[in-house]
Amino acid sequence: MAYADQEMSKNKLIAIILVALIHVAIGYALVTGLAYSAIKKAVERVTTVDIEEPPPPEEEPPPPPEPETAPPPPVAPPPPINISVAPPPIQVQTNIPPPAPPARIIPPAAPPAPPPPPPPPPSKARGATPDNQASWARRIQENYPARAIRDEIEGRVGVRVTIGANGRVTGCSVTSSGGSKVLDDAACEGMQRYARYNPALDDAGNPTEGSASTTIVYQLSR
Repeated sequence: MAYADQEMSKNKLIAIILVALIHVAIGYALVTGLAYSAIKKAVERVTTVDIEEPPPPEEEPPPPPEPETAPPPPVAPPPPINISVAPPPIQVQTNIPPPAPPARIIPPAAPPAPPPPPPPPPSKARGATPDNQASWARRIQENYPARAIRDEIEGRVGVRVTIGANGRVTGCSVTSSGGSKVLDDAACEGMQRYARYNPALDDAGNPTEGSASTTIVYQLSR
């Protein structure tokens, strides 16, 4: 700042000296009777001195505004603490009553059991049994096949028969051959023609289909 003031004063001094010299020259020219043209030329030669002032110093930028902060939340004052001078008196019970007896919980009685179901009636079921077997067995043997008699063929034929609800044979199969197809066929044919049975019964005693096994003996008389 002092340097700038010094430069400014120097420039002003030079300008004052020049102006004074110009005035002296003009006065001299007027005194000596110089022509107007000479005075004009002298005036034109005077140079104007522009005094430039130094630019003002740059101003520092203002500091940034401080961020606005929310005020702290109000803090409630702590509740007052009551300090009792003396503790409350303690009551001591010398006689402690006996504890109460535990409550007895009696469960409800169980419902009575349902009565047992009545026993089922006795079964009347039975198998088929021969009816007057000696009579129809003799008739089967009397019906001896003629071919077997001629060839003197004898044998024992085991058969299994199916018996209907009416006691008659409805089917026959040979379980043990007598050694001759003639005797086997004669045995099943005789059972279906002459055999009679008491039919089989179911649990209720009603006649039903059954089965039975027997043996037919073919023997020639001597």
